[in-house]
Amino acid sequence: MGLDQYAFAVKGDEKVEIAYWRKHADLEGYMSELWRSRGNNGEFNCEELELDTEDLMDLRDSHRNLETANGFFWGESYPEDIEYTEKFIKRALEEISKGCKIIYYSWW
Repeated sequence: MGLDQYAFAVKGDEKVEIAYWRKHADLEGYMSELWRSRGNNGEFNCEELELDTEDLMDLRDSHRNLETANGFFWGESYPEDIEYTEKFIKRALEEISKGCKIIYYSWW
């Protein structure tokens, strides 16, 4: 058991996985706060969060200094998560330019 995190590019009926993290707790905390900032409440588990260009640019500017986050079965973040997240942001922005929606989804 543990935190599994995914990002998908969605266009019409097509849904393609573009990123997968295993226990990047700090990113989960960031996404959870973003989800709540949109008026959601309760537990951010098995919820979809659409990310737009502004969200991705904000993440690009802050992902090296995310607050330490903790949660049940979340594990912890590692330095290699930073590089992988940079690759995700770049790919997600490319997919948006092609008309796709970007969806973040996690479960633990």
